[in-house]
Amino acid sequence: MDNIEEGDYVEVITDKGTFKGVLLPKPKFSKDEIVIIKLENGYNVGLIPKEVRLIKKKDKKIKAEKAVKLEYSPDIPTISIIGTGGTIASYIDYSTGAVHPALTAEDFLFTMPEISDEANIQSEILFNTLSENMKPEMWIKLARAVKKAAEKSDGIVIPHGTDTMSYTASALSFMFEKLSVPVVLVGSQRSSDRPSSDAYINLHSSVRVAKTDIGEVVVVMHAGSSDDKCYIHRGTRVRKMHTSRRDAFHSVNSKPLGEIALDGNIKFFKEYKKTDESTELRDKMDERVALLYYYPGMPIEIFEGVLEKMHGAIIMGTGLGHVSSEFVNSVKGMVKDGKIIGMTSQCIYGSVNMNVYSTGRELKYAGVIELGDMLPEVAYVKLMWLLGNYNFEEAKNMLKKNIRGEMEDRRFLL
Repeated sequence: MDNIEEGDYVEVITDKGTFKGVLLPKPKFSKDEIVIIKLENGYNVGLIPKEVRLIKKKDKKIKAEKAVKLEYSPDIPTISIIGTGGTIASYIDYSTGAVHPALTAEDFLFTMPEISDEANIQSEILFNTLSENMKPEMWIKLARAVKKAAEKSDGIVIPHGTDTMSYTASALSFMFEKLSVPVVLVGSQRSSDRPSSDAYINLHSSVRVAKTDIGEVVVVMHAGSSDDKCYIHRGTRVRKMHTSRRDAFHSVNSKPLGEIALDGNIKFFKEYKKTDESTELRDKMDERVALLYYYPGMPIEIFEGVLEKMHGAIIMGTGLGHVSSEFVNSVKGMVKDGKIIGMTSQCIYGSVNMNVYSTGRELKYAGVIELGDMLPEVAYVKLMWLLGNYNFEEAKNMLKKNIRGEMEDRRFLL
């Protein structure tokens, strides 16, 4: 490979065919001899040297990623990146096919060196887990890491797997009574080696949002199927609404807080200002809370069995907030025994209203708390947090109140 450098457009002739594309630098964990090419279709391929017969440099030249030297500048903000897992800032080892997380600030800058002109990056890998394996104890550990990072940075970005990112966003939203810096969760639906990957734009946009004055927990993800902008979603209003689309995340029953264009221009739909006070954290969680999806024909034994050892439960009822009328007496007994039971809807859009039909009124009279247009998973996280940090009466009263923008009584607007 004499006179051939990273960034050169090359033609590689192998026993398995000819490949044309840009010669990429090798991540530090890859075997020295592996040859990585970005093909013309946008995909990357790793080639084993013993299978390569000839590499020819072509006239075409394309700028490729170069290693970035980390330098501190006092003239730009400092952003902390707290990794939890997911593929958004991971590398692929083409010698083994394994995916490796970015472990240092240099690793993150390798994926997008442009952000070194906008912010000083400091990073910490807190977890390296699939998002479906996240647990309340990990939310607590993450919240504590955020509080610590807030003392030495101007904003925080949390790369996270997309499947349960909205649960984590809700948990952080409730745990922080006050935030002196923006906290931005971000994920990607498609891995960074795919030409349709959303990883670069999402992460770059999240860093830019983390430099603003917005003083709350938000999620930044693609706004549409194109690459023109990302939406900024409130942490207690966002939901993953599609399994694979890049614009899978929507603000439900609410507009996004803002949007950020590809050129970095940020438009907030209302004014925001982070607090000048120190970040305040309440990080206890009561895990004895259930999220129960009611279905027609559900045996009352299952309903009672799930709730038996719980301190509280959020029910995803049908329509305006219903379960079988056969459950009313059971619910009444549970409430009398000191359990907090809240009602949300399976419909996602719209608001619970338990005054319309007789079953709803009976459940409400039995002590079920109607939770307006709050998302079921948000209500679940909220009740865990309330029972972890407040006494029974305080938790019961706060559950039905809007404290983090998680609900709005919209029944008279529909």
